[in-house]
Amino acid sequence: MEHLADEIEARLRAEGTAGRAEGEKRYLKSDLSFLGATLGQIRAAVREMTPPIDHDELVGLVEVLWSKPIFERRMAATVLLERGTDRLSAADLPLIERLLRESKTWALVDGLSSDAVSRLVARDPDEMTPTLDRWAADGDFWVRRASLLAELRPIRKGQPLDRFLARAELMLEEREFFIRKAIGWVLREAGKRRPSDVAAWLAPRTARASGVTMREAVKYLPAEVAATLMGAYRGKRPAA
Repeated sequence: MEHLADEIEARLRAEGTAGRAEGEKRYLKSDLSFLGATLGQIRAAVREMTPPIDHDELVGLVEVLWSKPIFERRMAATVLLERGTDRLSAADLPLIERLLRESKTWALVDGLSSDAVSRLVARDPDEMTPTLDRWAADGDFWVRRASLLAELRPIRKGQPLDRFLARAELMLEEREFFIRKAIGWVLREAGKRRPSDVAAWLAPRTARASGVTMREAVKYLPAEVAATLMGAYRGKRPAA
């Protein structure tokens, strides 16, 4: 696995550019090293270079890729987890939680949560929910963000909003931008299919929600409903 991880790194190093590496590091404000490869190149390298592997080999490769503080290696590990969720279960959440804590950037946290963990939640929400509820009260805001974004795929597949809304209620008045944005992002996705449910939840909370949450949440609501909710938000009063 170490040899394969190094081969993936070598390919991405060859495909990357110094200009992109510098720009990505500056944009993400990250302490990691960057090779300058694109997400498409990372996905292609993982897809084309990784042979069929079982659970233990998957986890081993993820660990080896992650062990070096290089962004593209860690993103490749994230892509591997996303592609290998059929071999993962709640027993692998401690590993993913550790990676979340070590990520320190939305670019890795979002892949781990909205892609990898979210697939596990969609498959078996009862098994995953206790851990995600614990994450929602964690002291690390990246872990809290993950507990929200992990519901994206289940919501897109028509699963209940209750789990997400309970966590969003706990975090609605947080000042951390990445929490406010995550709440709005998931509400926006829910609004594409269940606008009345999103509007009903937002209406009594418009005086508590942040601007970024509100602007995201109302994007796919009927124009009249969105205007009413935003008017209440700007007036610092509940809409209902």
